[in-house]
Amino acid sequence: MSSATPPTGTGALAKREARLAWALLSPTVISVSLVVILPLLAIFWISFKPFTLSDLRPPAPVVRESLRGSGDDLRIEYRVRNSSQDIAVTGVTLTDVLPDGVTAGEVLAPCVLDGQDLFCDFGTLEGGYRERVRIPVTLEGDPDTFEDLIEGSEPSITGSGPSVLTNFEFSLENFARVFDGDEFWGVLWVTLFYTVFGTIGALVMGLFAALLLNKSFKGQGIIRGLYLFPYVAPVIAVAFTWVTLFDPFSGSANALLVQMGLSSEPINFFGERPLALIMVTVFEIWRYFPLSFLFILARMQSIDSSMYEAADMDGASPFQKFWLLSIPQLLGILSVLFLLRFIWTFNKFDDIFLLTGGNAGTRTLTVNVYEQAFAISNIGAGAAVAVVILMCLIAFSFVFFRFISREEGL
Repeated sequence: MSSATPPTGTGALAKREARLAWALLSPTVISVSLVVILPLLAIFWISFKPFTLSDLRPPAPVVRESLRGSGDDLRIEYRVRNSSQDIAVTGVTLTDVLPDGVTAGEVLAPCVLDGQDLFCDFGTLEGGYRERVRIPVTLEGDPDTFEDLIEGSEPSITGSGPSVLTNFEFSLENFARVFDGDEFWGVLWVTLFYTVFGTIGALVMGLFAALLLNKSFKGQGIIRGLYLFPYVAPVIAVAFTWVTLFDPFSGSANALLVQMGLSSEPINFFGERPLALIMVTVFEIWRYFPLSFLFILARMQSIDSSMYEAADMDGASPFQKFWLLSIPQLLGILSVLFLLRFIWTFNKFDDIFLLTGGNAGTRTLTVNVYEQAFAISNIGAGAAVAVVILMCLIAFSFVFFRFISREEGL
């Protein structure tokens, strides 16, 4: 009678190996969670809250102490206010010690004075609450000296309020604001135009550059280095160069067009619709085609040359060899590059912001995130736009892997 053999992968050794593998992977999993997943969850959380830049600090009571008046009208004033305009602060108390030589007069509610110890119980301060507590005093000495003593000491104030960021009240107000009116759809159209034509243009330009350098010739290394310059150069340097080159008043491009008679007056390339959008798309193509060029050239040089030799013997034209032999071999790398470039271009912010600042019809979704979150201090609306960007990219990735990649055998 033969003994039963445990199924592969279910024995004690396999389980120990699995535990060891998870132990080795745990630092990577934790790092990815901290760097990617947690910020992503935070963006989702903020997008459902009417959260502005002023809400970064939770509501709290604020007090300012000063010596006011002169002569018999001397008084110590405590200006108490709620830092929030909407949210109440509870348990607000103020404690202070009057300096020696200061004699207080009548102290009114909600404050009491025990010797030199002042205590005020304000209870709950509603949103936007402001109050002045005035205590008449007489001074035994120079008022200027006491002014420094009084205003130099910090009274103690307590109280707290719920933070908009950490409470469990959610709202669709941010998304309603994002989708309200025609502005969002115009921004989405600009984003799609910039992304689609920028991606396709970079792939086509990279493909033709790879075709030119697929043969060995003298000076090939120098030309390859020149091709890589737009991609490796600092973006702020090349963006400034383009803005200067196409400046309508002092740009070399406008001067050349006017002198050649191609234009009767200077053209504001980055300040007119729809020319500005076309220019930033051309900049995207020029700057990022070297990445496509490198990958496509590497794939071209790995194609078996015997296919081209057989095609030459059959009398195939250069176009037929390119279309029937090269393109099928390059479809895999072209698909991967299209996916990566689409995602990167859709998320691109710095190029457009440096060239136009999102003006003249070049405002994309990423620029909209910046404007909502920082220009008008509405962090919740900015997070909502970021969530919309994520949903768009998830939808694109689903379509790509569901249909396009299947056609390419990926």
